[in-house]
Amino acid sequence: MFKRDIFGHYIFIKRFLISAIGLFTYNRLKVYNTIKIKGTEHLQNLPSTNVLFVSNHQTYFADVIAILHVFCSIKNGHKNSLPNISYLFNPATNVYFVAAQETMKEGFLPKVFAYAGSVSIKRTWREGGKDINRKVDFKDLTKIENALKSGWLINFPQGTTKAYAPGRKGTVHIIKQQNPIIVPIVINGFRRAFDKKGLRLKKTGVKLNITFKAPLNLDLSKSSDEILNSVMDSIEQSEKFAKPTTVVEKLF
Repeated sequence: MFKRDIFGHYIFIKRFLISAIGLFTYNRLKVYNTIKIKGTEHLQNLPSTNVLFVSNHQTYFADVIAILHVFCSIKNGHKNSLPNISYLFNPATNVYFVAAQETMKEGFLPKVFAYAGSVSIKRTWREGGKDINRKVDFKDLTKIENALKSGWLINFPQGTTKAYAPGRKGTVHIIKQQNPIIVPIVINGFRRAFDKKGLRLKKTGVKLNITFKAPLNLDLSKSSDEILNSVMDSIEQSEKFAKPTTVVEKLF
């Protein structure tokens, strides 16, 4: 009962929080909107640690919550679906996600999400709505390393919810230092269904999509730019994906 995770958080509290968050948000994904999940077969034989999920980012929290739903569902033997809510009573607790430290301090709910599994780091390029230029805090790198040693880690290479924003080389640093299994995720529809924070439902009847792709086979001897380009291609956020999608995005 008093077992803790790598960051000192009690597992039984994490289980309760993840289940509660899941129960509170289930209808948003399954009743008020429609969620389509693909590619969970790529997750079946993954190890329990040192797996890095890279994903595009459309809201602060709704994306992560939906991915956590999928991980909990997979843990309970389901494929490409969120069936009845029973899977939420046996949640996945070895999952972490990278988030901006300032975001996780804004209010009560972000602090709840932080306890449930965030790896809070300081942005090196932006803080308080202003552009900055700050060196990487090595304590943040240690947090990420510990999360990967302990379980699965979700990272958003762009570090922003803006579509087709350039990727950050911090992701490449993680890849080169830890050599994790890298699984790309492509999400869509969350920007239309939820507000920017992902806490308020702003539209119903939206098709939400989560697609898991096969693990990447990267050549780590290549330059950081080449590796980052491969990652951005895998999550469909590089320049070659921007032109055909921009017109559709504007319709919503």
